[in-house]
Amino acid sequence: MKKKTFEEVMKESPVTYEIYANMVDDGNRYEISDGVLELTSPSPMFIHQYICHEMQVILNVSCRSEFIIVPSPIDVILSNTEVRQPDIVMIHRSRISIISKRGIKGAPDLVVEITSEHSRRRDKVQKRSIYAKYHVPEYWIVDPSNFTLEQYVLVGDRYELADVYAEDDTILSKTVPCSSFSMNEIVRNLPVTPEMLE
Repeated sequence: MKKKTFEEVMKESPVTYEIYANMVDDGNRYEISDGVLELTSPSPMFIHQYICHEMQVILNVSCRSEFIIVPSPIDVILSNTEVRQPDIVMIHRSRISIISKRGIKGAPDLVVEITSEHSRRRDKVQKRSIYAKYHVPEYWIVDPSNFTLEQYVLVGDRYELADVYAEDDTILSKTVPCSSFSMNEIVRNLPVTPEMLE
């Protein structure tokens, strides 16, 4: 199959995972939202990447024996017309069968999105709705502007806000019981002051 450019794919309706997977690699990151190709935010800022890395390190220490922990970019293929790239994905080792050559086919146990001014609305409204629709059991939204973590837990077909963690609050999860850390642990070793990043 001939690889298509972004412009060619934008003319497709709906955009399916097969079309997306056969795009020319132009260096950008995309997601598919209900059959529509979307360019993700500009390259992540330093604080975004730092928090993502630190969270992955901490989760690996306590959870790697039970969970596969994967940072973005990784395709989470929720359906043929819904493909997302969360910042961190956790999959229980008993569900390793959802990992494929191309990405993750189905709902992970937990997804993490680290917001930015460009993605805040998409993360808190659109993605929250999508992850609930496809039955991702737990969703964390980390906000670097105030160093908080919002924990959403699936109840039926929708998320309920279980807790908001800040500073030394210990982040606990029934979905990921090995998790036990605080936002202060994440930002403790930040090499610059938060003010320098504004």
